[in-house]
Amino acid sequence: MNDTVSAVNALTARWARQTRQGTVFSAAGVWPLLAFLADGAAGPARDELTRAVGMQADQATAGARELLTGLGSMPGVGAALGLWTDRALELREPWAAGLPADALGVLGDDLAASREALDAWAAKRTEGLVERMPVQPAEGARMLLATALALRTDWQHPFRETVLRPGSGPWQGRTLAGLRRSSVRLDRIGVAAGPDGSVTTLKVLGDNGLDVHLVLGTEGMAPGQVLHTGIGVLERALPVTTGGQLPYGPAGPGVVVERQPCEAPDPIRLDVTTPGFTVRADHDLLQLHGLFGLSTAADAREGHFPGISAAPLAIGAAGQSAVAEFGPLGFRAAAVTAVVAAPGGGPPQHRHESTVVRATFDRPFGFLAVHRETRLILAAGWVTEPTVAG
Repeated sequence: MNDTVSAVNALTARWARQTRQGTVFSAAGVWPLLAFLADGAAGPARDELTRAVGMQADQATAGARELLTGLGSMPGVGAALGLWTDRALELREPWAAGLPADALGVLGDDLAASREALDAWAAKRTEGLVERMPVQPAEGARMLLATALALRTDWQHPFRETVLRPGSGPWQGRTLAGLRRSSVRLDRIGVAAGPDGSVTTLKVLGDNGLDVHLVLGTEGMAPGQVLHTGIGVLERALPVTTGGQLPYGPAGPGVVVERQPCEAPDPIRLDVTTPGFTVRADHDLLQLHGLFGLSTAADAREGHFPGISAAPLAIGAAGQSAVAEFGPLGFRAAAVTAVVAAPGGGPPQHRHESTVVRATFDRPFGFLAVHRETRLILAAGWVTEPTVAG
């Protein structure tokens, strides 16, 4: 699955570069759809989808099946693919054979009932985190292809709830729902020098093999630059100075290493403070048609998918709805992605000193939800509106 993971993460990195504001997205939810479309496409649409997928079109369906199977085997992760067609659309047997056995459904004549059924599918497959299909079939729609992805993990070591009042930056003066914890695992934090500036990465480990990486960049870095650098760290493309090797004083974005008095000799400690957050986003994938290889495929003047059906098909709509929640006990996220094909106490006595690495995420930062073993990025995003205290 290494090639597939690399292709999905590459799409994540390219999408992350486009980030300008608070968001959450899942390239892992988009990629299987693009892969199935690439396999059934012809001409320029096939070429563009092949580039977006990062894999030869004739291998893309196998890659999509491998990804969906792999996601389904990961603890804490649920993944599904569905295909709904109108009753008159005949699918090419070789293409349809590549779909999961339980994927096929029908777009009925009652458009409202079809939309209600699609919304119910999205809600069920994401445990209620995403309640609606991101795009709905319009009158005359021939086909809707969708994925649903949901993930959940509990922290190995929960955070303590506190209050966070940033003293500077965009969140200055706000009272936020802070999360705090201490550990002696200094390898959980590191600072990397990327092409656009330095980035601090903090790994928060889940109890089922899913982790969340928080990424904070040098002030002035754009969100896309911070996320892209964080992905470079995950991919081991950038050298990282871990917590135990950081110098005293300001050591990276949001990180200070200092000595403090203590009652007894203590090992070096990592103190982390971050706000909790809930991020929701809806994406019109056709606004980034070049990124997703949909430029030609969206041209309704002719059909582009003869490998799917003899009927001329073009992409009429494509979207994703995603959500991520980071709290004291754990993390959960979900994404539904769809494409619609239309025709064409008192102070103690301190006798010792200990070293403390303090990491504070008190201004906008990014996050990556990652499967630890494969390093597959399941969801990514940017936090501009953290949870408010109270």
